[in-house]
Amino acid sequence: MRILTVVGARPNFMKAAPLVHRLRERGHDAPLIHTGQHYDANMSKVFFDDLRMPEPDEYLGVGSGSHAEQTARVMIETEKVFLARKPDVVVVLGDVNSTVACSLTATKLWIPVAHVEAGLRSRDRRMPEEINRIVTDSISDLLFTPSRDGDANLLAEGIDAAKIHFVGNIMIDSLVAHLERAGESDACERVGVEPGKFGVMTLHRPSNVDDPEVLRGILGAVAEVSNTLPIVFPCHPRTVSKLESDPGLVALMKSSSILRVEPLGYLDFLRLVSRSALVVTDSGGLQEETTYLKIPCVTTRENTERPITVDVGTNTIVGTDPGRILAAARAGIERGVGLGTIPELWDGRTADRIVDVLERSGSASG
Repeated sequence: MRILTVVGARPNFMKAAPLVHRLRERGHDAPLIHTGQHYDANMSKVFFDDLRMPEPDEYLGVGSGSHAEQTARVMIETEKVFLARKPDVVVVLGDVNSTVACSLTATKLWIPVAHVEAGLRSRDRRMPEEINRIVTDSISDLLFTPSRDGDANLLAEGIDAAKIHFVGNIMIDSLVAHLERAGESDACERVGVEPGKFGVMTLHRPSNVDDPEVLRGILGAVAEVSNTLPIVFPCHPRTVSKLESDPGLVALMKSSSILRVEPLGYLDFLRLVSRSALVVTDSGGLQEETTYLKIPCVTTRENTERPITVDVGTNTIVGTDPGRILAAARAGIERGVGLGTIPELWDGRTADRIVDVLERSGSASG
């Protein structure tokens, strides 16, 4: 089969790597298309290198822009690719703009679409990712869910049960495959922290970093946490510009034990997270990774599309209230690492299950 996989942004890379590897190992023609939604070296190339991903067969270079501009450019460029390569199926991953754009383009060309990480819902349509998830799932032919709640969400929306396949979390495939290699990273030494005695923070969502008052509140609470536990802060380019334009935040960062560092590659970042005592984040993927690693996670959002990380894992949703952030962080430090349960089928073998379904589907359609 010719199974074309599309990636666009960093969260896609960890999901695509094990799938593309498995497709090629099992003899399929599996071109990889990179839309270029994330395009600088730290946000893209280093992840390809760390994950040992093949070079993209095509790089579309759509770049940044508004949601409408970016989605439109991805649709225009991928239409050319799909017409030229004539795939049997297009695989899209996650919930970024490239995901929904490629789904729309393929569907209008009557090319089957397979959505990896289907069925996740935050119930918050103010999140662009939620719209991307809903639209992509509604037009996909194969929906691969990472947890049982994804199946329930899709069935409640009227999706045909025959299209839904519970396969587990493919993000964990990459984590399992690379955890040993990450152990060889000297990231802790370079940053100057002792394993087990530091925390990690990531912030990038517009709702958290674009409002100066919200950003000051989050960083103020984390600065207080850093008095007892240094916090390593790999800083997203979007967040850097907000920090450096606010003299109060510049002063806060200098007076705290928040250790701001450049964005990190996958292996360096995995090394830091896996040896941390606490994670504060607004990322979706980190909620899952910390659940697998059984590390306390404080999520600075009002909701999550990954409730299983709260139900059985180590994740606590706190919003942006400084008091709640501080209380949850202190509780996490007190509770320590090693609690929680790893969800069903988060076992490092999701890519094989996805390829099994793709092969059966291809045989049936043939």
